[in-house]
Amino acid sequence: MARVKKGVNALKTRRNILKQVKGYRFRRSTTERAAYEAISHAGAYAFAHRRDKKGDKRNLFITKINAALDAKGISYSKFMGSFKKQGFIVDRKILADLAEFQPEVFDRVVAQVK
Repeated sequence: MARVKKGVNALKTRRNILKQVKGYRFRRSTTERAAYEAISHAGAYAFAHRRDKKGDKRNLFITKINAALDAKGISYSKFMGSFKKQGFIVDRKILADLAEFQPEVFDRVVAQVK
């Protein structure tokens, strides 16, 4: 069997790794070992924070709805409780959008829930 030298493949791998860490600071952007570790950590954080981002968005929706309801003198928890009991199938994202950009429609929803 012929001898296989891996110089070309090793250089290609190294080049790709260093291309991925362009813009990182200090050793992480220049040395292969530190760069590889930086990439693996970055991937783990990106995966975890994609999940966290969904919760952050939901918190923002709740804050927007609560701010709109405070002006009407209703608490968020009481509103959502009666909202669910009446069988509305509108989610918090749509409610927050209505509260922010179409307050007259949101007022009608609140009046119907009361």
